[in-house]
Amino acid sequence: MSTQQEIRDPIHNFIRLETEEMQVLDCASFQRLRHIHQLALTYLLYPSATHRRFEHSLGVMELASRVYDVVTDPDNIHHESVRSIIPKNFDQEYWRRTLRMAALCHDLGHLPFSHAAESDLLPAGWNHERLTIERICSDEMVQIWRRMKINSDDVAKLAVGPKHYKESRFDDWEAILSEIIVGDAFGVDRMDYLLRDSHHIDVAYGRFDQYRLIDTLRILPKVDRVSEDEPGSQEPALGIEEGGLHSAEALLLARYFMFSQVYCHHVRRIYDIHLKDFLKSWLPESMFSTSIKALMRITDNEVASELSKAAEEEEHPGHDPAR
Repeated sequence: MSTQQEIRDPIHNFIRLETEEMQVLDCASFQRLRHIHQLALTYLLYPSATHRRFEHSLGVMELASRVYDVVTDPDNIHHESVRSIIPKNFDQEYWRRTLRMAALCHDLGHLPFSHAAESDLLPAGWNHERLTIERICSDEMVQIWRRMKINSDDVAKLAVGPKHYKESRFDDWEAILSEIIVGDAFGVDRMDYLLRDSHHIDVAYGRFDQYRLIDTLRILPKVDRVSEDEPGSQEPALGIEEGGLHSAEALLLARYFMFSQVYCHHVRRIYDIHLKDFLKSWLPESMFSTSIKALMRITDNEVASELSKAAEEEEHPGHDPAR
């Protein structure tokens, strides 16, 4: 029997998972993402924007794998400072699989309707990244990581990056791998959501040459000084070869246009406000619980069902925003 499973995807054609990796795809925490919209209530404005965090997470895993293969290819490493980043006794397959699973699980902590109501509906100190760490390190998933011979802390660190994982420091290698997923410049989370959102909304704004961009990505060497006026960097980072410059510019422009034309569209944002007002009136103490068990029971489906009920019942505390 085949040791790989193939999943068709409108952005990346085929996404392949090893049989062992299917344990993560099949677990309850990941299957929940089938019921979390990627763009909240945007489908009320753009009717085809009904895609979910489930397929986005698969796409992020696919892109992370491609970037990893490019930047760790010995033919693409020409500087000793880059070689020094890679750990001694380097287990390429372990880190590739860990990166893939971190990319697959990077959104496990999202609340119903994703970002729409997160900032005001969680207790102080909580966000979806912290909830993601809780899920990755939950009993359900730790058992899977043990069977896969993967350290759950390694998965959590790469999934959320040093900004959100405060429990331990990141070495240069871990910092680079987490940047592949969550980096502000060339993170594959951003690449996939721009490509996927523009595809489903059917706008051209979010498109760029992902293949050329990834093929030209490199781990930048540490440089003390570029010139008299420009200091170098001792921090590891992803960069591009000159041949990828136009693709990188297209990525930046894609993000700008998608934010200005789609994500910050005034009607789309108003729907977020109505949703937040409804949730504040309906949730106990106007907050989501941070309990894994409680969050597993609530997805977009449960919220949408209550919205319909509230819109019909004038005595419902969330009647006005629901209507």
